[in-house]
Amino acid sequence: MKNLYINTRFFFALVGVGMLYILAFFFPFFMVLGHGFLILVFLTVFVDYLLIFRPKDVLLAQRILPEKLSNGDENFVKVDIKNEYSFKINVKIIDEIPFQFQKRDFLITKNILPGKNVFFQYSLEPKERGEYNFGALNIFASSPIGFVSRRFIFQKDASLACYPSFIHLRKYELMALQNEFLLGGIKKIRKLGHTMEFEQIKEYVPGDDVRTINWKATSKTNRLMVNQFQDEKSQRIFMLIDKGRTMKMPFNGLSLLDYSINATMALSHIILKKGDHAGMMTFSKKADNRVAADNKSGQLKKISEALYNIKTDFFESDFNRLYQDVKYSINQRSLVLLFTNFETLDGLNRQMKYLRGIAKNHLLVVVFFKNTEVQKIIHSNPESMQEIYDEIIAEKFEYEKKLIIQELRKYGIYSVYTLPENLNVEVINKYLEIKARGIL
Repeated sequence: MKNLYINTRFFFALVGVGMLYILAFFFPFFMVLGHGFLILVFLTVFVDYLLIFRPKDVLLAQRILPEKLSNGDENFVKVDIKNEYSFKINVKIIDEIPFQFQKRDFLITKNILPGKNVFFQYSLEPKERGEYNFGALNIFASSPIGFVSRRFIFQKDASLACYPSFIHLRKYELMALQNEFLLGGIKKIRKLGHTMEFEQIKEYVPGDDVRTINWKATSKTNRLMVNQFQDEKSQRIFMLIDKGRTMKMPFNGLSLLDYSINATMALSHIILKKGDHAGMMTFSKKADNRVAADNKSGQLKKISEALYNIKTDFFESDFNRLYQDVKYSINQRSLVLLFTNFETLDGLNRQMKYLRGIAKNHLLVVVFFKNTEVQKIIHSNPESMQEIYDEIIAEKFEYEKKLIIQELRKYGIYSVYTLPENLNVEVINKYLEIKARGIL
């Protein structure tokens, strides 16, 4: 009897019986009607119980989950229910979805004809990475009488991992292809590479790297001769993700750290498609989650696994330690994208010497964020004195960000300053621009 549930229709019928008994105080002949209606209600409940509970294996259901969840995206869960009863049934579906979604009012109702099935789906949008545990799929079936329901339980437990956003990788790939055509007119800078792939020996001209002088060829020709190497086609791109406390700031349910992780995933996909080497690491008090730059077939999966469980540690990020780690772990000149957030010029100046140290050996791009709430205040129409003050303060913050961009540019450091929701597109565009210009 634990799967027996009384529906509200039964209680409405009892209310009707109660009204008849109340009227019987004033009109005695309603007493007979009350007794008859009460007996009829309980007989109907008994018949309804037999219809619903007597047959066995009369309802089949299946919850179809995706292989894994994509953070910050719509993920669809599918449900398939088949009615093996000989009559139409009404079903209420209550799926015990993971607690992270905080959905306390999940309820879907369907009508299913005999021998037919119903197939539907609902969407879930996770806002954090990690493990998501589904409970039971509960289906409450009732006959057309509708006095009682029978609960069916399917797929009691299921777990899904939520990874950085991967659903839209194909979309970004097509977007990158489109942007290549738009960047086709950008003038490329021809650079001679320093890989080990030898091209030719040529006579020295001012500006050539003296380290490439071929002394044997020089002694034979009595002229300075240098080795020339082919330009390296496959370049190294490293993504450094700040997981300090400044990256915990949330916008639209996702933290800046999650936006950065999703952008790293999307950019890594494009980098590998272009034949370049993608690598990454995170940092706060120390650097960890290192993935060496490579372009092998399993590299994207390796990066995804490294990004899966990254959390902010609420410490002040140590850029001095980051500089040391980059200096000793990234030996060749690379494109380095640093995902962090500077709110003030003073905050940037405290770290500038370390950023300049990284930029001395690598092409550094600092990625930081526009404050969505500040942007809303700037573009609003103030009506009260308080709103005017708020707009002035917001414009001051925005001006400070522009000073940060100028300060970075002064030392030859590139920057990407964008709204969090536009981050994926902006970093991919910056990578394609740098690659098109050939400045790495």
